[in-house]
Amino acid sequence: MAFSVAIAAIACTGNIYAQQFKVVNSFPVEGETRWDYIAVQPISGNLYVSHATKVEVISPDGLAVGVIENTDGVHGICFSTELNKGFTSNGKANTVTVFGMHTNEVKAIIKVGENPDYIMYDAFSKKVYVCNGRSKNLSVIDPTTNKVVNTISLGGKPETAVSDMEGHLYINIEDKNEIAVLNVNTGKVEAHWPLKKGTGPSGLAIDLSTKRLFAGCDNKLLVVVNARDGKIVADVPIGEGCDGVAFDPMLRNVYSANGEGTLTVIHEDDAMTFKVTQNVVTAKSARTLVINERNHHIYLPAADVSSAPSAKPQGHHPDLVPGTFKVLDVAAQ
Repeated sequence: MAFSVAIAAIACTGNIYAQQFKVVNSFPVEGETRWDYIAVQPISGNLYVSHATKVEVISPDGLAVGVIENTDGVHGICFSTELNKGFTSNGKANTVTVFGMHTNEVKAIIKVGENPDYIMYDAFSKKVYVCNGRSKNLSVIDPTTNKVVNTISLGGKPETAVSDMEGHLYINIEDKNEIAVLNVNTGKVEAHWPLKKGTGPSGLAIDLSTKRLFAGCDNKLLVVVNARDGKIVADVPIGEGCDGVAFDPMLRNVYSANGEGTLTVIHEDDAMTFKVTQNVVTAKSARTLVINERNHHIYLPAADVSSAPSAKPQGHHPDLVPGTFKVLDVAAQ
């Protein structure tokens, strides 16, 4: 029986890989068109969507089920299932909000560095790490006490961080075109790895099995880095305006969300071979993403781009049409 189940699982995975991805649904979200990251709550599967001054909580099929208010300039959301807590990084308030993972009730507000952006819970060190863009450092939070226990200078603007679950964090340093390597046991930065061809790294993901880092860069490249020694393994073409990268360990796919309106799908054949299999049409402005690893759906916040001439300098986020904020649901068909 176990053997039959295993064969069925392999067949199912193969079918998903062979199929093409497409936008299968779109969930409208009322209110402003400002947002950043999106997260999947690991128990319920609900989506937590950063949305200007609050976090919208919606079910996997798009129903509004809750909201976390007063998270001014919210960027990221992360969870500790061990402690039944969630955390948001509030960029304008320079704070982190702590909330109950199942009730969404606010438990605490923690003062952190300037312009907190990406936030993550590292299950290895059992700490929360906050990337502070303006103060160019990390705030380290003990989630059991809701206290900042360390502040670590990075020498540049941190954008995204991932853990190898063996005692190291890897942090994209956007203005230095590098990845900083942090030893979570000592709290010391051990290395700065240049991304060479890659500039302006934003999204970052990791394959824990092959120890490969995937850094999505501003110049339409995804740089694959060996997490053991910092050597560049590959440069893979992606779309313009990447701000989010994710890795699906079962399908062995890397996804790059590109603000130009595409989702680049890259298959990891092995630790040295990476191939673009598809550029999925999404929506202009869909630059961040999250994977629900249970069903392999990919969710991307987006809004309609205005057709009117923009007064913004080139390189800034485009003007968006009020009232058009939504979450796109992408899946294999």
